[in-house]
Order: sequence, then C-alpha cells, then structure tokens
Amino acid sequence: MIRKTIASAALAASMLASGFAHADVEFKPLEKDPETIVFGFISTESSSNLKAQWQPLIEDMEEALGKDVEAFFAPDYAGIIEGMRFGKVHVGWFGNKSAMEAVDRAGGEVFVQTSKSDGSNGYYSHIITQADNDKLNTLADMLKCDGSLNFGIGDPNSTSGFLVPTYYVFAQNGVDPKNCFKTVRNANHETNLMATANNQVDVAANNSEQLARTQMVKPEITDKVKVIWTSPLIPSDPMVYRKDMSRELKSEIKAFFLGYGRLGDVEEANKVLGGIQDGMGKFMESSNAQLYPIRQLELYKNKLKIENTAELSADEKAKRVSEIDKQLAELDILVSYE
Repeated sequence: MIRKTIASAALAASMLASGFAHADVEFKPLEKDPETIVFGFISTESSSNLKAQWQPLIEDMEEALGKDVEAFFAPDYAGIIEGMRFGKVHVGWFGNKSAMEAVDRAGGEVFVQTSKSDGSNGYYSHIITQADNDKLNTLADMLKCDGSLNFGIGDPNSTSGFLVPTYYVFAQNGVDPKNCFKTVRNANHETNLMATANNQVDVAANNSEQLARTQMVKPEITDKVKVIWTSPLIPSDPMVYRKDMSRELKSEIKAFFLGYGRLGDVEEANKVLGGIQDGMGKFMESSNAQLYPIRQLELYKNKLKIENTAELSADEKAKRVSEIDKQLAELDILVSYE
C-alpha cells in the first residue's frame, strides 16, 4: 500500500510537470473560510428551473452547516469556473469537463459525485434531430457534410454537449464541424433541445438527463425529437469545492452530501433528490481520480486533431504526438491504481 501511494504521488508530480494541472494558471487563495458559502450551478437549463430543483437542498445544507448558502447561476460553464478561481464560488455542481477545468485552473477538488435514483452513476451524450425528419436517421446521414444542416453543439466546457461528441462524432471520423454544417451554434442542453423541437436547428448535441427531465415535465417537446447517436457511458456529475478551505469545513460539507438521503429525515431528503434533474439518487464518494477518463478523452481528441492537420510539419506532428502519448501513458498507470 505504501509503495503504491508513493508511486501514485510520483506520477502526480510528473503529471504536474507535463502540464495536466496548468500550474501556470493562478487562482486567488482564500484568506479564510467564507462566512457565506456560494454554491455554483452549471447552466444545463434555465436558472429558474435549477433554482426550484435545488433550493430545498440548499436550505437543508444551511441548517446542517450553520452557515448561509447562496446559489449562483452563471450563463455558461466558464462563469462557474472563473467564480471558483477568484474565490467567489466555493462549492459547485459541474460536468466532468468543466470539473477538470475547475481542478486545473480554479483550485477545485472533486469530493462527491451524483447518482441516479436507480443507483446508476452515469449518463449518455446524444445527437438529436426532429422525429419526423426521415432524411436523418443515423450518424452517417448527418456526416454527409453537404453544408445544408444547422447544428447545435453544447457549451465548450460541457462534457456531453461538447467534449464527447467532438471526440466520438467528429474527431474519430475526421470531420471538422465548421466545414460540415451550414451553421454551428453553442447553447446549453435545454436551448438545444428546444431549438431542435422547434426546427431552429436540424441536429444538436444533448444528453440522456436533459431528455429524461423534459419527458417528465414537457413530454410534448421530447415527442418532437429522436436520437440518432448515443455515446458510451459518461461518469455522473462531480461536485467540486475549493481545496484551500479548512479541513474542518470541507469535512462538514462532504459529510452533508454523503449523509443526505442516508441520515436524518431520509424520506424528505430522497424526495428532494427525486425532484432534481430526472430523479437524482444519493451522492457517492469521489475524488479527482473520477476525471482521469475525461483527461484521456481530451488528450485523444487533441492527438487526432494533430495527426489530421495539414498545418504542421511531420517533425512537429511527431513531437506533439509524442508528448501526448507520454501523458496518456502516465494516465494509464494512474487509472490502473484506481
């Protein structure tokens, strides 16, 4: 066990040197624990919907910690990441891609992850189109790339809306979306779903959670769309807090999340969780190690981009690919310790 820990620590140090942790990006240190904890939320849908879903949990968190907890809703993922970087956000609900940015750039640390009400701990990215569009039934239909389709992709820091489709749909098929579609627009999951249902875009990235949630509250919307591509399973969303808060406060926050639905008024807590997204389950123990597969995905995407570009010499390509392969090898070893 000791040898294993030492090896992991050595590899982590190596990864820092190779750029995983973006050591050149500074975040503003916290001078003391916050009097009011600011809880940041990713913009998967409208802030009014998110507030209604999360407010009961926030109130329970206030009672458990004996501190005010303030919800902060940003118009995009970058707003939450930058808020944490400058000490304005102390706890956040992220996707895996945005959590990776928060850990690398904003002094964040993964401490728990969400789960579904059935106990599963993952979800899927989808490509959707109109249900009555008989010309688009498969990914191959979309990737004819004749410049006739309008495409809605997610926020650049979204895992299921951007990173996963960028790698699996486009990078693996050697396709540049800008050269494939008539237009490409970025929006959150809710906006992309509505735009598809209302014929404002022809195809869009989305995810299983957004579709399930909308099916519960507005089935007439999901009835207007169909799925033409589904990704491999994506790890469920991580919760991240500022790593430089005191050990005591971090322990209290983590204990609240892990105990929610397990201790105290279990029935009421599970009712609250069931009203979040398409039905959330209990929070599960997690750490920054949850992000290893996402880091691998990001590196593979970058590697494919380098290999397919005509803008670099053969020597420069080989150099950059070698650097990525080194990072991937380090990650493979780290993953093997989990």
